[in-house]
Amino acid sequence: MSKEELREEEPEIIYIPDDEGNEEEFEVIMKFEVDGSDKKYMMVVPTDGGDEESDEVYAFRYEEDDDGEDLKLFTIDDEEEWDIVEETFNTLMAEFEEEDEA
Repeated sequence: MSKEELREEEPEIIYIPDDEGNEEEFEVIMKFEVDGSDKKYMMVVPTDGGDEESDEVYAFRYEEDDDGEDLKLFTIDDEEEWDIVEETFNTLMAEFEEEDEA
């Protein structure tokens, strides 16, 4: 599947409860694995788009069961792990931007 086809797909939406238990809607903008690790990560943005914070990107480590139905999200608390995720995300975004310019 080409990257253009990926962009044209319906966005993947997930719901994450906030501190009060209210479910907030987020769009998954990217999923990736870090080289040399079996950990999976996803980057999400709020779908409420109306406020200025909608530019905020959130990162989570995630696990899925074998059939992909049950999704568990984990916050990234370790600074070293966060640095790796941030670097990978920035690298992938730079690659997408280069392809868009070509």
